Amino acid sequence: MNASRHSVIDATLAWYAGHARILPWREPEATPWGVMVSEFMLQQTPVARVLPVWSVWMERWPTPSALAADEPGEAVRAWGRLGYPRRAQRLHAAATVIVAEHGGQVPASLDALRALPGVGEYTAAAIASFGYGQRHLVLDTNVRRVLARIEDGCEFPPTHLTQGERDRRQVWVPDDPAQAAAWAVASMELGALVCTARTPACPSCPVRESCAWFAAGRPAHEGPPRRGQTYAGTDRQCRGVLLGVVRDAAGPVPEEAVLAAWTSDPAQATRALEGLLADGLLRKGAQATVTL
Repeated sequence: MNASRHSVIDATLAWYAGHARILPWREPEATPWGVMVSEFMLQQTPVARVLPVWSVWMERWPTPSALAADEPGEAVRAWGRLGYPRRAQRLHAAATVIVAEHGGQVPASLDALRALPGVGEYTAAAIASFGYGQRHLVLDTNVRRVLARIEDGCEFPPTHLTQGERDRRQVWVPDDPAQAAAWAVASMELGALVCTARTPACPSCPVRESCAWFAAGRPAHEGPPRRGQTYAGTDRQCRGVLLGVVRDAAGPVPEEAVLAAWTSDPAQATRALEGLLADGLLRKGAQATVTL
C-alpha cells in the first residue's frame, strides 16, 4: 500500500474516533448475531428507523436459536414498517440454518456466511469484519462513493459493482485484520456523514487534500442519470399497505378487509395480495381470511 493510501486511512480512522455515531451493533459487547441483524435491517433503510426496531428485536430474539424457535410470521410482524419485509423472512430462514448447521452460532467463515439465506457478498464481508474483526473488502454504497471520489476523481461509482472495481479497491484493505475492520466501518461512516451523495461536506472532510474529485473542482457526474426510487402508487407501496393491515391485527383478517385498504386500484390490490401469498409473507386462513 502506498504512502498516500496510508495517510487517507490514518486520517479517516482518526476522524472516526472522534465523530462516529454511537450505535449498539458497534459497541464492544455487540455479538455477531447483533451485527448480522443490523446488516439485514440497514439494507436500503436509514439508521434512525432501524435503531428502535433492532433494539426490540434483540431483546426478543437475542440469539439465532431464539428466532428460529419462533414462527416466521412473527419475524415479519416484528419487522414493522422497515420495508422490504422479505428481509425478515430471510433472516428467520438464516437463523434456522445457523441452528441446524452451525450449532446456533453465526459462522465466521465467509463461505459459510455466503451460504446463508439472504446473505450476499457485502453482507457476508460486513458480518465477518464487524462481528469477528476479520480482514475483508467491505464495499457498500457509501464506501464505493468515497473511494470513487478519492481515487478516481468521480462523483459517483458505476451503477453496478464489477470485478475490476473489486480488484482496485482491494489494495485499500490494511494488512492487519483489526485495522482492516476499523477502516471498513470508518470509511462507511465517512460516506454516511460527510462524503454524502447529495450534499458532501468537503470543507470538513478529513481527507479532502487527498481527494482527486475535490482537487478537480468536484466535477459533475457524467454517467447515466441517477434516478431516485419512486414509491407512491407502486406495487411495493400497495403490498406494504396490505401487509400492514394483517400485521397490525390480533388475528386472521378477512380478505375483503385487506383488499379494501387499497382503494385506488382494486386490480393492483388483488395482484399484491396474490404476490404476498405466493411469497409466503401472508398465509390463507379459514373462511377467506389471511394471516401472517
